[in-house]
Amino acid sequence: MRISDFQERVYRAASRIPRGRVSTYKLLAAAIDCRSPRAVGQALRRNPFAPEVPCHRIIRADLTVGGFMGEERGPLWRRKIELLRREGVLFRHGVLIDAARLYNPAL
Repeated sequence: MRISDFQERVYRAASRIPRGRVSTYKLLAAAIDCRSPRAVGQALRRNPFAPEVPCHRIIRADLTVGGFMGEERGPLWRRKIELLRREGVLFRHGVLIDAARLYNPAL
């Protein structure tokens, strides 16, 4: 499978997010010197390396869950919430409960 240099950078940065932590599309974009969180989201949507590349650990900058595999609701989206719950990352009404779980991959 061929992936672009951009996708490789996104996947490498996402791989640094530890279990039990989350980052945002915006922070991940900044970590790879990209100005487009949407482009990061599109690369993650096509992630062929899940779960080794933990795209479920990326949420929106407003600390809401965000999408998963192209869905904003539905079974795949609920799967993202469940994967994060198993790692101890919890949401209430779709918003991250503990902001201390936020991880900056640029640091």
